[in-house]
Amino acid sequence: MEETLTIHLPGEIRQMLNRTPEELARDVRLYSALMLFRLGKLSSGAAAEMAGLPRVVFLDLCAEYDIPVTQITGEDLRREMDSA
Repeated sequence: MEETLTIHLPGEIRQMLNRTPEELARDVRLYSALMLFRLGKLSSGAAAEMAGLPRVVFLDLCAEYDIPVTQITGEDLRREMDSA
């Protein structure tokens, strides 16, 4: 089920970004999905769906924007390796 969300923005924002309404809507969906994934509010699959992208493309964009795709820290990984 898809829902529609209306966001009111000053007209000059779209002009400053030089985006069509469709492009801006796509950007807002993508950037919202990236941020919600980064904050741990959405899984990568749910965020990819929100952005309207295949999961692998979404994960590639995470790398492009320096968003970690795992919550494992270097220290956690070292502990795991030491205990193995």
